[in-house]
Amino acid sequence: MRPLTEDDVRSSFVNASPDELRIVALPTDFMLTDWDHLDFFAWRDPRTRGRGYVITEVDGEPRGVVLRAAEGRSGARSAMCNLCHTMQPADQVALFTARRAGVAGEHGDSIGTYICTDLSCHENVRLAPPLAPSEIRASVDLRIDGTRRRAEAFVGRVLENAEVRR
Repeated sequence: MRPLTEDDVRSSFVNASPDELRIVALPTDFMLTDWDHLDFFAWRDPRTRGRGYVITEVDGEPRGVVLRAAEGRSGARSAMCNLCHTMQPADQVALFTARRAGVAGEHGDSIGTYICTDLSCHENVRLAPPLAPSEIRASVDLRIDGTRRRAEAFVGRVLENAEVRR
């Protein structure tokens, strides 16, 4: 991912109101971000409980979405993140929703998906889980590429049928 400035990050959000943009809190280690290592940029808001952010490149431009984590707990014992396809204990995967961009979002339309609670999918796909007997490990590069494509597709679904205001 190409390096982003704080202004790039703030201007990338396609589903945020001016009030939401004003209160976006960047990660405390933002200045130390290793952009070459990231397939997309995602973090939980350090000041606002239940809020997260994902930024991907769409048509060569950074596009970000504001996420809201669902309240409550799942009764499941384990769950799979829909971005990195990593199985996790259920308390490490949460339903995140994003208001759609444009008129649809202004009317309350949103989409949701299950994502790693700490939004560290780009790290999780780089970890090598232990192999089961007779299991063949998939290429890490394929997992990384799949995670990037799914993150871009999620942001693309938020953008569907909306004009992006810059």
